[in-house]
Amino acid sequence: MKNLFFYGTLRHRALLETVIGRAGDGLDVARAVLPGHAVLAARDGPFPVLIRDPASRAEGIVVRGLTDQDIARFDFYEAGFDYDLQRLTLESGEVAEVYVPAPDAWATDGPWDLDAWVRDWAGMSVAGAHEVMDGFGTLTPQEISNRFARIRTRAWSNVLAQNSRHGAGVLRGKVEIIDRKRAHTNFFGLDEITLRHETFDGAMSDPVQRAVFISSDATIVLPYDPVRDRVLLVEQIRLGPIGRGDPVVWQMEPVAGLIDPGETPEAAAHREAQEEAALTFSSLEAVGECYASPGAATDFFHLFVGLCDLPDTNHRIGGEADEGENIRSHILSFDELLTLAEDRRTANAPLTLLTYWLAHHRARLRVS
Repeated sequence: MKNLFFYGTLRHRALLETVIGRAGDGLDVARAVLPGHAVLAARDGPFPVLIRDPASRAEGIVVRGLTDQDIARFDFYEAGFDYDLQRLTLESGEVAEVYVPAPDAWATDGPWDLDAWVRDWAGMSVAGAHEVMDGFGTLTPQEISNRFARIRTRAWSNVLAQNSRHGAGVLRGKVEIIDRKRAHTNFFGLDEITLRHETFDGAMSDPVQRAVFISSDATIVLPYDPVRDRVLLVEQIRLGPIGRGDPVVWQMEPVAGLIDPGETPEAAAHREAQEEAALTFSSLEAVGECYASPGAATDFFHLFVGLCDLPDTNHRIGGEADEGENIRSHILSFDELLTLAEDRRTANAPLTLLTYWLAHHRARLRVS
């Protein structure tokens, strides 16, 4: 049996229990202090760094009586952060092992605030830890590290999902998850789920087996110039048509992109406009939010029309090269766009929805 001292995010009980894989009163957890050390905020992310400082005391918790299996789970979770276990003596005289970063591994930026981290990042971190620990025993720490950016993005979508506007008038019934397994995880995830759910007569259904494609929330914004009455669309190769066997694999669509951890849908709209088309929006019109295919996928779209200046010279090749993007801009009059939609030649559902929203609100936007 071993004791571990935690000074950072694992002081949060929900995260601790997710990583260790068990909860309840069976965990021996107590407050503790590590002398001669300080806990500072990492400059590059929402996590703390432990440094040696003879004048400081690092507050935290000690978790006692951990098994080899417990330690293996913590090692797996911490492996991607380049930490090593060291035996240190707590202020009480008790000896505990502590995950300590390599010297100068992270630049720091002032004291770390646990309460602020809980407020801003705990929800995402717990959701991400569930996916990380799903890989325990089947994936290597390096594989998890390689996928960690995508894991965090999917976890942030879980946080955004708690604030959705839709749902008025629908059943808020009981759902019992009997089994949930991650069948695949990489750029996207795929979960196989067995569940029972409440029926409209108040009973519970028989167990049903389903699968769900796990993606991330995305912002989709149609750039519109109300003075010139024109829009900008972007063209790029898309995997959906390739997978379907569609001969048209380059698609015309609005500006779009996944929402980064900690980012709002509005901030993502402004960022993606710069990255894909070098555009600056004067304002955003919120159009709505929707699932792309709620029967099979978590894809969730935050839809906007972005008001901007679209001169004739705005045709360009753009995109983020390090993300493999190669994007061409097209400027169309609004009438040309509406004709495409009415001729059923907009194969992109958000584009079609945004086109008809703009048709309904266009007169108001042109006056303002």
